[in-house]
Amino acid sequence: MNSLDKLCVHTITTKPWPIETAAVKFSRAGVKGISVWRESLVDRDPQKIRRILEGEGLEAVSLVRGGFFANRDENKRRDAFENNKQALEEAASLGAPLLALVCGADPRQSLEDSRKQIHDGISALVPMAADLDVRLGIEPLHPMYADTRSAINTMRQANDLAEKTGSGQVGVIVDVYHVWWDPDLEKEIMRCAGLGKLFAFHISDWKVPTTDFLNDREIMGKGCIPVPGIRKWIETAGFQGYHEVEIFSDHYWQKDQDVFLEEIIEAYWKYS
Repeated sequence: MNSLDKLCVHTITTKPWPIETAAVKFSRAGVKGISVWRESLVDRDPQKIRRILEGEGLEAVSLVRGGFFANRDENKRRDAFENNKQALEEAASLGAPLLALVCGADPRQSLEDSRKQIHDGISALVPMAADLDVRLGIEPLHPMYADTRSAINTMRQANDLAEKTGSGQVGVIVDVYHVWWDPDLEKEIMRCAGLGKLFAFHISDWKVPTTDFLNDREIMGKGCIPVPGIRKWIETAGFQGYHEVEIFSDHYWQKDQDVFLEEIIEAYWKYS
C-alpha cells in the first residue's frame, strides 16, 4: 500500500465512538471511506449524518446491515422485509450506494428452505433498490453461522444466489474473515467479477487461538488469514473499490480508540 485513498473503516470497528466522533477521527487520520452500521444512526437523521461525513471529506461506502430474510414464521419474514425497506431508505438518505446483507437462517427449518426465503426476500427488494440507486450486497458468512445468521456460507452460494436474482442491482461482498478458508475462493472471486457482481471487500484477521467467534477478530497481520494474497486476487479480478476494515473485538473496544485506529492504519500499510 502506498496510499490511504482506498482505506475504509466501519463504525462498528471503533464501536465506542459515536459516529460524529468517528467521522472527525477517521478524517484526521487520512481515512477516506466510512461504512456505517445502522446502530450508529439510532436517534439520528441520516441526511444530517451525510452532511457531517461530506464535511469531513468522507465517502459513505455502505450501510450495514439489512437481511435476515429467513424465518419459518411468515409474520417475521414480513417484518424483515419492512425493515429492509427502511434500511434502503436510510442508505439512500445517507448517500451510501450499497446495503450489506446478512441473509439469515432459521434452525427450525432446512437450509434449503432458508435459502429459498433469502432469494425471495432479496428479489422482492430489487425494484425499490433500483429506484433508490442502492445496490444489495450478499455477504456469505462462515459456516459456523449457518444456524441463525446466514444460510449463505460460501462464495459459490453467494454467486449462485446473486446470479439467480437476474438483477445487476444484486452482488456479493467478500469478507476475508468469512471466506478465507474456502479452497475455491480464487475461482469464485474471478467468477464474481466476471458477472459484474464483486461489490465490496472487507478485511480483518482470524486470531489464533480465538476466544469468541463473533467478537474476537484481529488486526490484519496478527492472525492466519492471507489478506495480501486475497487482496491480490481481488485486484487481479478488477476490483477498484475500498478495502473496508471491519473488526469486532471486545479486546480492542476496551482500548484507547485513537491508539487502535493508529494500529489499524499501520497494519493496513504493512499487512493488507
